[in-house]
Amino acid sequence: MSPELKNIALKDAPSSTDEFIKGLWRENPVFVQVIGMCPVLAVSNSAENALAMGLATAFVLVMSNVLISSLRNFIPKQVRIATYILIIATFVTMVDYAIQAISVDLHKSLGAFISLIVVNCMILSRAEAFASKNTVSKSAIDGMGMGFGFVFALFCLGSVREILGNGSIFGFPIFPESYQEWIIMILPAGGFFTLAFWLLIFNHYKLKKAKS
Repeated sequence: MSPELKNIALKDAPSSTDEFIKGLWRENPVFVQVIGMCPVLAVSNSAENALAMGLATAFVLVMSNVLISSLRNFIPKQVRIATYILIIATFVTMVDYAIQAISVDLHKSLGAFISLIVVNCMILSRAEAFASKNTVSKSAIDGMGMGFGFVFALFCLGSVREILGNGSIFGFPIFPESYQEWIIMILPAGGFFTLAFWLLIFNHYKLKKAKS
């Protein structure tokens, strides 16, 4: 590799890593930006549901970012939002059929929230704010960072709610039979309590790091 190409690679590597970490931690869509709350609170009553919804959303986000970035010079500004929604809806339909083919029970558990990925403000905001203005590679990295950040947040909520609410993780019991389940944790109110708990931890860590 020539010295010029090495210099370009060295310059791009930190920026690519930064774009990924940004969505995963520094600008986490749930714990920092607090967006896309509908599936976060609705389907995070178990680790399996949370992980499935997170991965489905991440796939749609990455693929829509890549396609929108590829077509950014051909999409008229007047119809860009409608075009973004059409692209996102296409990938959501693919995910919907894939989940139904893999597990009918999981598909029933997630219900209408799979289709509601289309109107997830996180996906549309990344399309408008980033993918429509950057290259395909940067848009893919941005989508992966934000997507895995979303998966991480949903899994944090889902695992805590399932452990406390059912005494299990991914359906496998981890407490003795004498354990008394916290039924409220798998109810809608449990989603708000768990989200508040994780937001408290996340913000405490950020403040502590900022002071150090």
